[in-house]
Amino acid sequence: PLATSFEGRHGSVRYWVKAELHRPWFLPVKLKKEFTSPQAGTKEKTLCCWLCTSGPISLSAKIERKGYTPGESIQIFAEIENCSSRVVVPKAAIYQTQAFYAKGKMKEVKQLVASLRGESLSSGKTETWNGKQLKIPPVSPSILDCSIIRVEYSLMVYVDIPGAVDLFLNLPLVIGTIPLHPFGSRTSSVSSQGSMNMNWLGLTLPERLEAPPSYAEVVTEENRQSGLAPVAAFDDFQRALQGPLFAYIQEFRFLPPPLYSEIDPNSNQPTDEIPSCPSC
Repeated sequence: PLATSFEGRHGSVRYWVKAELHRPWFLPVKLKKEFTSPQAGTKEKTLCCWLCTSGPISLSAKIERKGYTPGESIQIFAEIENCSSRVVVPKAAIYQTQAFYAKGKMKEVKQLVASLRGESLSSGKTETWNGKQLKIPPVSPSILDCSIIRVEYSLMVYVDIPGAVDLFLNLPLVIGTIPLHPFGSRTSSVSSQGSMNMNWLGLTLPERLEAPPSYAEVVTEENRQSGLAPVAAFDDFQRALQGPLFAYIQEFRFLPPPLYSEIDPNSNQPTDEIPSCPSC
C-alpha cells in the first residue's frame, strides 16, 4: 500500500520512474518521469458567523486513476460529513481549461464540461459515494506539450455551502484517445459495446440451406393481377415503352421465380446445394 500523490504547502508525496540507457563508449542516457498514483484528497472547513462557530464540514474524495477517454465514466468515491448548522449539497464537475499563448501574452478560458449533484445534507448528516459515476462527454484530448495552446482537465468534487465559500477538491485529469481497458471494464466507453454476446462466434453453418418462403407468401394474388392489368394512362415517355420490351416486362413483372429445388440444366448439381470451393 502506497500513499496517494500529494502536493501541499509544507510537504509532498511524489512518485517517479527512471530509465537509463547504457552504451559502450558513450555516456549513459537518463530519463526521469513523474507519475501520479490514484487521485485523492481530503479537506475540512469550519464556518464562522460573528462570534458563533459551527462544526466543521469535511470532504474526502478519490478516483481510480488520472487518465480517461471521452465516453468513459469516472467513478467517484467520496465521503461528505456536515457538522455545521447549514444545509449543504455535495457536487462534482469536470472543467476544461484552455490557455492560448501568443506574442508574450496568455489568455485563459475555463468552461464546464459535465456535472452531477448529490443529495442535500442537513446538519449532522453524512453522505457516501461508492463509485458515483460522472460520464465524460465528447471532448478534445488534453494538450500538454504545445507552446501556443494548452488544454487541461480537472475533476472538482465540492460541497456547495450557501452563504460561504465552497469546500472543494481539485483532482487533475488527462483526457486521451485510447481507453485503459478496451474490453471488460465498467468504466470503459468501449466496454458497453464490447460486452455483446459473443456466442455467435461458435456457430456453424447448417449442412443444407433452408428453402426461401413460397411465392404466395410474398406476393398476393391481388398484387399479381394488378401487375398484369393494363396501365390506364401514359405520358409521352411511357408511350414509347409500349413496344415488345415493355410488354415483356409487364408479362413477367410478378411471375414466380423458379422452384428452389429445380435442377440447373447446365449443371449436374442441384441448385439448392452449395458447391464446394475448388481450393478447399
